[in-house]
Amino acid sequence: MTTNNKQKENNSTQNSKQNTLGLTVTKHQDIAEWYSQIILKSEMAEYAPVKGCMIIRPLGYAVWQSVQDYFNKWLKENKVSNAYFPLFIPESFFKKEAAHAQGFKPEVAWIANKYEGERIAVRPTSETIIYDAYSRWIRSYRDLPLRLNQWCNVVRWETEATKLFLRTREFLWQEGHCAYATHDECEEETKKVINFYKKLVEELLAIPVLLGEKTEAERFAGAIKTYTIEAFMPDGKALQCGTSHNLGENFSKAFNIIYKGEDETDHYVWQNSWGVSTRLLGAIVLLHGDDKGLVLPPRIAPLKVVIVPILFDKSKETVLKKARELEEKLQRKGIETKLDAREEYSPGFKFNEWELKGVPVRLELGPKDVEKEQVVIVRRDTGEKCFVKFDDITKTITTLFDDIQTQMFTKAKKLLESKLFIVKDSEKFKEVIEARGIAKTSFCGKPSCEQVIKDKTAGASTRCIDIHEKKLIIQHCINCGEKAKYNVYFSKSY
Repeated sequence: MTTNNKQKENNSTQNSKQNTLGLTVTKHQDIAEWYSQIILKSEMAEYAPVKGCMIIRPLGYAVWQSVQDYFNKWLKENKVSNAYFPLFIPESFFKKEAAHAQGFKPEVAWIANKYEGERIAVRPTSETIIYDAYSRWIRSYRDLPLRLNQWCNVVRWETEATKLFLRTREFLWQEGHCAYATHDECEEETKKVINFYKKLVEELLAIPVLLGEKTEAERFAGAIKTYTIEAFMPDGKALQCGTSHNLGENFSKAFNIIYKGEDETDHYVWQNSWGVSTRLLGAIVLLHGDDKGLVLPPRIAPLKVVIVPILFDKSKETVLKKARELEEKLQRKGIETKLDAREEYSPGFKFNEWELKGVPVRLELGPKDVEKEQVVIVRRDTGEKCFVKFDDITKTITTLFDDIQTQMFTKAKKLLESKLFIVKDSEKFKEVIEARGIAKTSFCGKPSCEQVIKDKTAGASTRCIDIHEKKLIIQHCINCGEKAKYNVYFSKSY
């Protein structure tokens, strides 16, 4: 092939890819379409052949693995062991805990089992299959506490439209399941988990959250208490990012999980369960992404630095040599770095591609930079550029990562605070909800009243009870006027 023909082929390839690479809508214009395009075009995930399901591509899974790595360290420190339980659950197991069975009834996918006569559920959550095992494993107070976690997939047979990572029929998560001798120990560790979730989401993902307790209407089916962390997205909807449930003795009584105490008498165990899912990836995209694509916090980004050399025929080898040296230098320091030495694409095209994929830092290196022993550093979050000497590159980038992480969290927290309003009357409540904000107000706590509010506002629900501020904003419920029980955050949600 001649040089001219080869160049034409390269130009054709580049133009074809360029036409499909960029986003065709802005975040402000159409956030739903923008969100879908970012995930598809950045290659985080794509739709599966089966309706309502998704394929998580390497980039998306690498981000999820970063969550797993962070989480597994905490599990080990807190003496929680990983295990695995079956995907298929006998129908009779669900019937043992009535509230749990009723709560998950609309979402369970069933398989007819003509050989054994009993239907089998495809795991929507694992309380029942795990607690059947616990009834055999726990015999004495010496077996407690029993702390297990599993990383797995679950199926919730959603009928609504699929939103990649946010709402799919199958998704990945972790679910912890622990058993204790006393209520106090169970409650203490249930709260400990939700506080860890808050730390994980805020420190690793740079997403600020509201931490509180779910109301009776929003509580996990079969629990006596549910604690939650709620993030707030730019389109005015809350996103539940993690929950921790105190199950009390409900499941231990249903599954006959009994231990003999030091007093030589039998007792039911106290239990909790807790989980976060790949929904967190959707939160990262929605909250931090911009009109160029993903913006990944450095602590979660699988690839942290990309080097784009500016190549000309006469200086190409010199520039590539120095670029490889920089790549090796950063990698030796444990900084995940990639040199993009592809010659069929222009530097501008590469800039756009790596911005779409959310790489936190880009290094640009041309012949003049080599002469001056410097490199251009570009931040993904702000687009700011600076020149840094080769000798200072590692220290500068390490410091920059911390600054990017902090600034991303600060920006997101300002958004949350700007959308949160203290509400004392029904007119203000209606105004805040219609403007897609968060209304903090006093509430009676009755499920029937909560349903009335949801109907009146076309979907606004309680996100969580404020467990830190005990003083009521107003003495009566914002809706029904009866005596208020606690302060609650209301908003629309995913």
